[in-house]
Amino acid sequence: MKHALIPSKIRAFAYRHMALSALRANLPLSSRLARYNANITIARSLEAAGGVQ
Repeated sequence: MKHALIPSKIRAFAYRHMALSALRANLPLSSRLARYNANITIARSLEAAGGVQ
């Protein structure tokens, strides 16, 4: 049996990656934290909705 790709898991991983990239961006700290928090919030909601562990 092949492993099924879970779209919510893939999207959550992508948002976590974008959140970490936001921390390393060359922007003011307040902007970096705002982008990080927005992306992490989306990732967490996808994980909760998709049952990702």
